[in-house]
Amino acid sequence: MSDKIEQGDTKLTFRRYKDGDSATHSLHDKILQASYSHKCPTYIQSTPPCQGSCPSGEDIRRWLQIARGMEKPPVGMPWQEFAWRVLTEANPFPSVMGRVCPAPCETGCNRNEVEDHVGINSVEHFLGEYAVANNLKFKAPETTTGKRIAVIGGGPAGLSCAYQLALKGHAVTIFDEHPHLGGMMRYGIPGFRTPRAVLDAEIQRILDLGVETRLECHIGKDVTLEQIRTGFDAVFLGMGAQSGRALPTPDSEAPNVVTATAFLKAFNDGRLKYVGKRVVVVGGGDTSIDVATVARRLGHIENAKPVDTERAIAGRMAHDVAEISAKQGADVTLTSVFSIDKMQANRHEIEQAMAEGIDIRGGLVPVGIVRGSDGRATALRVMQCQAKFVGGKLEINQVEGSEEAIPADLIVSAIGQAVDFSGLEEFDNGRGAVSADKNYQVQGKPGVYAGGDVIRPHLLTTAIGHGAIAAEGIERYLAGEEPEKRPKIDVHTFDLMRKMVESGLSIEPVTEPIWGTDSAPVVHNYDNRSGRYVITHEELFLGHFGYVARNKRAVTTLTRESALGNFDERLHCLSEAQAVAEAKRCMSCGMCFQCDNCVVYCPQVAVFRVQKSKSTVGRYVDTDYTKCIGCHICHDVCPTGYIQMGLGE
Repeated sequence: MSDKIEQGDTKLTFRRYKDGDSATHSLHDKILQASYSHKCPTYIQSTPPCQGSCPSGEDIRRWLQIARGMEKPPVGMPWQEFAWRVLTEANPFPSVMGRVCPAPCETGCNRNEVEDHVGINSVEHFLGEYAVANNLKFKAPETTTGKRIAVIGGGPAGLSCAYQLALKGHAVTIFDEHPHLGGMMRYGIPGFRTPRAVLDAEIQRILDLGVETRLECHIGKDVTLEQIRTGFDAVFLGMGAQSGRALPTPDSEAPNVVTATAFLKAFNDGRLKYVGKRVVVVGGGDTSIDVATVARRLGHIENAKPVDTERAIAGRMAHDVAEISAKQGADVTLTSVFSIDKMQANRHEIEQAMAEGIDIRGGLVPVGIVRGSDGRATALRVMQCQAKFVGGKLEINQVEGSEEAIPADLIVSAIGQAVDFSGLEEFDNGRGAVSADKNYQVQGKPGVYAGGDVIRPHLLTTAIGHGAIAAEGIERYLAGEEPEKRPKIDVHTFDLMRKMVESGLSIEPVTEPIWGTDSAPVVHNYDNRSGRYVITHEELFLGHFGYVARNKRAVTTLTRESALGNFDERLHCLSEAQAVAEAKRCMSCGMCFQCDNCVVYCPQVAVFRVQKSKSTVGRYVDTDYTKCIGCHICHDVCPTGYIQMGLGE
């Protein structure tokens, strides 16, 4: 049997059997008797690894099933809207996240074991764009509770928490020190990655639920924490980590050595119009790539006063004259303690940055700043190094005698972020963060919850997940209930019982064993283990899936010359046909996708299709246990791992 397939020489990653295989595999560990077994098929809903890897807990498998046409929308609703509504139960920012999320869901996708992951991020992008283009709105609750919650910080965590609480009927007020909401989505990411019109549209949907705002309001200055406590029933801390970390080197206080957060905020505010001729960025993560690409696009201005750039970043002066000045491309160098192949930034973004002429140098650690007679930095001193994590801590070993100086007119530190606790000092745990339990309630502070970068700087989608979990905790707190033990896997999973009720099917409790399911109006041989169990590729029948190339989004790759002054979006959306085709590549891990393998291959005709009048998603087949002999064939040919063997154990 050849490895080649019709599409060319591309090899499938998975093959159940390889040329020359002759070994047989014993089934004694599965089948305990010659003709029958006490083990029979059960239907087990598990979490697919994409959902288990999604920090915001999206029910990815389900909205992909909707996109592929397996689960039909309500009458009169387009499938795009239905999929979007399911998606936004967890994440109200699909258009933004579809652009900038590094997609850990795709890294965990079991389809990687066949040929390539499903383009989850690209389908999410498509659904988000559809919603913006068609002005879709969230459905406000019919009743209100009279409870008031203060959300401090209007970034992804705060907005996510406000969104979930507003859906529950609570009155929410967001306090934010900036003139606009969005937090790091607005002030930490350049507009050519998160178009402002898209961000504004997705934020406005949340505000349309009745969420109130108090912008340019600093807690401790414009309103006291005591006023917040007395005026609201609960508080959510989502102020983010918008203070950058300075370089841990001598002379890092030089006026032209700034943090990445200050740099990007100045740019996104419109105050930073140009940079120096030579820019050095220290980092290696996505933020450092953003800084480098912005600097490359801005370029520098001939004969500009050196101090102007620092003033712009410090927020003291706008560069109006820069609009009519002659720009030239800045020479940008990005350094990282890790080698390029081990940098934390998105691989695609690294490649795009290099294409634009940004010099990325791995294996370098900053050790000092060279300063001129005027006190400004003229170069960054670095040494070659080897970096690795040991016991969760970063260990950097310098190579003696390898020191060099990289000339610089502007040095940007993108090595991390810090929380500004001014006015909220009582919540600082002494390590520059907030300590919270698994429900994100602040330790020792009943009614106060937190999420996002104030707990641990991480992804935007992580902050969104924190906000949703905290909203659940606040809901239980307001109801006077004890916080429930959270599932091991935080996901918004498909609920078969709810789906059956929606479909008009009755569900009766099971009080005794039932044999023969063809007439039983129950789902007694089904178990939803999504809250505790992620299904791996080893439990799927991967031989069912042939090679299908991924539908990739078009990307505008700029050159060193074309990048200058180009702030157009580079990432393009899939077409509807491409989005549907990509959704069809989903293997529906842990959930039936109606392939009929079990029905076709059952030698006892024990597995059968449920009557259409009694079926729904996840309830497509059933088993007549009076006929089943436990041969395990249905389990072996189930592509999704939905059929597992049990009942007799």
